Amino acid sequence: MKFDAVIFDLDGVLVHTDKFHYLAWKSIADDLGVYFDETINTRLRGVGRMDSLNILLECCDRPLSDAEKEGLAAVKNERYRRYLSLMTPADVTDEVRTGLSRIRAAGIKTAIGSVSKNAGYILEKTDLVKYIDAVSDGNNIVNSKPDPEVFLKAAGFLGIAPSRAAVVEDAVAGIEAAVRGGFFAIAVGDARNHPKADFKAQSFTEIINLALY
Repeated sequence: MKFDAVIFDLDGVLVHTDKFHYLAWKSIADDLGVYFDETINTRLRGVGRMDSLNILLECCDRPLSDAEKEGLAAVKNERYRRYLSLMTPADVTDEVRTGLSRIRAAGIKTAIGSVSKNAGYILEKTDLVKYIDAVSDGNNIVNSKPDPEVFLKAAGFLGIAPSRAAVVEDAVAGIEAAVRGGFFAIAVGDARNHPKADFKAQSFTEIINLALY
């Protein structure tokens, strides 16, 4: 099933920074005296920063002003970026690099569709920029997944119709967004449990082979 483009979620698909998100959010929760664990953190996957903060604050026993929330979100991002600064090209597997090279050599366009505002920074730190034709991320969208905006904008940047593009996602909200946007939805990781996924991949190579043949 050859596509004209493949749009990748970044974290959990090309790189893995979940642990950094968890540590940064956990530090915010600890500052507030709010309970936070891996189960709650799973709910934040594929969700924008402010929406993630609101989920964390469900256990907070006092209301916070918008200004306080903005401040907490900024602190979280500062702490998260400290962890990201330690990333190197070694944080990307050979399987991912080889796969991206293969689909680009076949003339298939590639894009990132991520709600993160740090997508560009991560791509630079891991030397993935050269494999990606366009980036749609938290800096150019209004609505977080499961809204399809981030993927629709990625397809627009590439000049490709959603019906001719695949989206690769590891988050349930991301698969929902892909389906709503009219894309072929490829699920990896936890997203494989989503009943609407068009294909459930066990490896990155399997994704690439699907895109090519």
